[in-house]
Amino acid sequence: MSGARLALRLPRPLAASWRVGRRTLLLAALALASVPVAALLALGLGEYPLGPWGSLQALLGAHGDSLGQFIVAELRAPRVAAALLVGAALGASGAVFQGLVRNPLVAPDIIGINAGAGLAAVLVIVGGAGVLALPAAALAGAIVTAVVVYALTWRQGITGGRLVLVGIGVNALLAALTTLVLLRAPVEQATPAVVWLTGSLALRDWGHAALAAGGMALLLPALLLLWPRLAALELGDDSARALGVRAERDRLLLLACGAALAGLAVAVAGPLAFVALMVPHLARLLVGPLSGGGVVLAAALGALLVLAADLLGQHAFAPARLPVGLITASVGAPFFLFLLYRVNRSL
Repeated sequence: MSGARLALRLPRPLAASWRVGRRTLLLAALALASVPVAALLALGLGEYPLGPWGSLQALLGAHGDSLGQFIVAELRAPRVAAALLVGAALGASGAVFQGLVRNPLVAPDIIGINAGAGLAAVLVIVGGAGVLALPAAALAGAIVTAVVVYALTWRQGITGGRLVLVGIGVNALLAALTTLVLLRAPVEQATPAVVWLTGSLALRDWGHAALAAGGMALLLPALLLLWPRLAALELGDDSARALGVRAERDRLLLLACGAALAGLAVAVAGPLAFVALMVPHLARLLVGPLSGGGVVLAAALGALLVLAADLLGQHAFAPARLPVGLITASVGAPFFLFLLYRVNRSL
C-alpha cells in the first residue's frame, strides 16, 4: 500500500474532536442557557422570597428594598456562583479522568484526588496557616496525589482497572491520615476542619466565587485545547505518536489539568462526593462520546447538579439545612453501586 493511501486512512482525531455534532451543540447551548435561569430561580428562594425578576433587579442594584438587595447581592449570589463554578469544575474533571483511562468507575473522588486535596487543606486549617493558604494547599495536594496514583499505576501503560484499585488504596490511606490529623489536633482547630470536610457552600463569599472563577478561566480553556490530544490517546499510544502526539507528556498535562479542577472545587466547597463520577455519564447518555463540546456540556450539567443539590439541602428539609456534600453523596452512592453492577455483568 502506498504511503499516500496509508496516510489517507489514518484517523484524524486532532481535527475530528473539534467537530461538534448538531445534537451536542444544541444540548450544550441549552444546558449553558439553563445556568443563568437556574441561578435567578435560586437567588429568589429563601425566607425572604423575591422571585426571579426581583433577584435580577437586586443584582443590578435597581431593587427598591435595600434589605432584599443586600440579601441577594451579598449573601445568596456568592453562594450560587460558587455552586455553579464548583459543579462545572467537577463535571469537567470527571470527563478528563474517565476519558484518560476509558473506565466508567474513575473519578477524582474515587481514586484519591479529592482525598489528597482534602488532607492538604485539613493540614492548613488545623495548622492555622490562614485562609489564603488553603486553595494553594488543596491544588497542590490534588496534583501531587494524581502524580502518585499515576506513578503507582504505570506498568508499560495505564489500565482502568489497575488505576481504580490503586486509587482506592491511595484514597483509603489519605482518609486514614486525615482522620489521624483530626484526632491529634485540638478540638477548636479540628472542628472547622470536620465541618469543611462535609462539603458545604455555607458562608461562601465573593472571595470564594472569585477564586473559582479565576481557576476556571485558566483551566477550562486549557482543557479544551488539550482535549484533541486526549482523543488521540484513546486510540492507543502508538497511534497517538503517529499523529504527532507526545503521549506521556500530554497524558500528564491532562492529568494535572483534571486534578487541578478537582482541587479547585475542593478548595472552594470541600469534598463533594460522586459529582465528577455522575456528570460525565449523564453527558454521554445525552450525546455519546464526549468531544470538546461534550466537555462543555459536562461542565454545565455539573454546575446545575451542584446548584440543585445545594438548594435541596437548604430548603427541602427545613428548618434543618443539610450540607451539599451530604446530598451529593446520598444521590451518588446508589449511582456508583449501579455502575459496579453493570460493570460486573459485563465481565
